[in-house]
Amino acid sequence: MLYQIVNGSVSIGGQTILSHINFEIKGSEKIAVVGRNGAGKTTLLRLIAGELETDRDDKCSQPTVQTSRNLTVGMLRQVSDGDLEKTVEELLLESCRAEDPYSRERFLYEVEYDRIFVGFGFAKEDKQKKLREFSGGEQTKIQMIRLLLQKPDILLLDEPTNHLDVESVEWLEEYFRRYNKAVVFVSHDRFFLDRVVSVVYELEGKKTVRYVGNYTAYREQKRDNIRIQKKKYESQQAEIARLNELIVKFKNKPSKAAFARSRKSILERMEKVEPPREDNVHIFTGPIQPEVSGSKWVLEAEHLKIGYDKPLSEISARIRRGQKIGVVGANGVGKTTFLKTVAGLLEPLSGDYSMGNHILMGYFDQQTAAMDSTDRVIEHFRRLFPVMTEKDCRQTLGAYLFRGQDCAKRVKDLSGGEKSRLVLCELLTSKPNFLVLDEPTNHMDIPAKETLESAFRAYTGTMLFVSHDRYFISRVADALLIFEDQNVLYYPFGYEHYLQRKKQGQGEDMAALVAAKDQALVADLKAVPKAERHRLREMGTEEAYRDWKLRLAREPMERAAEEYERQYEEWMFLMEPTEEETRKVEQALDAWTEECVQWFSIYNTI
Repeated sequence: MLYQIVNGSVSIGGQTILSHINFEIKGSEKIAVVGRNGAGKTTLLRLIAGELETDRDDKCSQPTVQTSRNLTVGMLRQVSDGDLEKTVEELLLESCRAEDPYSRERFLYEVEYDRIFVGFGFAKEDKQKKLREFSGGEQTKIQMIRLLLQKPDILLLDEPTNHLDVESVEWLEEYFRRYNKAVVFVSHDRFFLDRVVSVVYELEGKKTVRYVGNYTAYREQKRDNIRIQKKKYESQQAEIARLNELIVKFKNKPSKAAFARSRKSILERMEKVEPPREDNVHIFTGPIQPEVSGSKWVLEAEHLKIGYDKPLSEISARIRRGQKIGVVGANGVGKTTFLKTVAGLLEPLSGDYSMGNHILMGYFDQQTAAMDSTDRVIEHFRRLFPVMTEKDCRQTLGAYLFRGQDCAKRVKDLSGGEKSRLVLCELLTSKPNFLVLDEPTNHMDIPAKETLESAFRAYTGTMLFVSHDRYFISRVADALLIFEDQNVLYYPFGYEHYLQRKKQGQGEDMAALVAAKDQALVADLKAVPKAERHRLREMGTEEAYRDWKLRLAREPMERAAEEYERQYEEWMFLMEPTEEETRKVEQALDAWTEECVQWFSIYNTI
């Protein structure tokens, strides 16, 4: 045991923040501390750092905080005024124990700090700059680099991914996976926590609960625990009601008085089950179905050039009914422009795109949510859906976390995240079959995000969305459009699968990563109808021969397509697919693509 708190309490200014908590750190564990704002997360970090002490308990002779040895603990601090005139190199070399600048230890230290410094997005030349030349966010990154180089036994990090771009965050994730010291994180970046931590402590009601696993495992365990606790509580309440009924029924009957007293004694000795603390996230269990399904192909684009004065990207793609496609890429590459073009808010620079038949679009961006109505939430919602009863309106709003007094708030007084949640509630209630969403979970807290993620997973229509929340993308998207260098690439699997393949260094040569225009070609080939054999009798010899050759090539193409669809559907329903199961899907996609190319080459020669 590296560090342990046993039955410890912390009070600040006469107010109890943590009450009789248990907490432990073993070896090189990577631990996340989660909870609502004000739950005591920062207080716990300060306790571990030695800035605070547990309350004195005269009834307990043992210390509430125990360590296996003298520990070094590092916690991210603000840059002091005295450091601002130092260069980055001077500051980082302060942590190097080797005094001889030509020693092997000094050489290895400098190699390490170069690697970390560049990993955080700096150029090597920046080491010669003074700290005052960097922004506040960059100074925080430099302080974190300094901490990582010190390698304390326990590293405490509060929101370590703030101020980092996606590439730096991904680099940091890989770094912490190999880091051989213990780390305790407080972070709202759920995808980061999913990829790094193995233990989660939740702070709720001034208590701690330990969960083994990453963030997703913690959420699933908590929901299971609530469900089990609820069943236990309801079962006990039913038993209490039954015993009370027996006591009332028989207490005044002499022949049954002893029986009634024994039931009362059982009731008094019964250890009461506490009612569960309800999770403040709503999980949609049933499907959210569009009013009409619409045509098979929702959107078709051919050499569609998007942009303002000059093209940002060119897209040729087809979106099939039921797909949930996440649009990813660096800022400024045209993701939002693409969504606005699809929604009809921007004219394309050139090329063609068209919607399928009976496609009802619901569009959302941050301007959509900029409502300034003086109506109360319930009034605003009822005016949009006049056929719904007030009870149904309140139930629907409650599912999107507008509960009780929240319905009485004026729309203009809602926070940005609450307004976005209200608009998304309206969109899903109106049941369009094609949702086009630009950053739908911006400014939302984690319960609101998880509620929306649940709703979008339950939604059976088609989605095209942009988001910088990697966890949201991983939970919702089943395919990706990747914008980079004016190219648009299509990836037919989820976000985590894409990152795994990207990490393997295969880049654009990945078997499952194809240009969006090639994906459209493959979709076209798949849509070619099967040959009707009876037509051969009506054709001339040359035409029959041509059809026969195409049919011979088309049949293996269709079989390959069916095999890929079967493998892909099976893979989608696996909770944790193995590498072998994933490889089978990729091999099936490769085989299908090869057969499509073979058909096309025959088509071009006859």
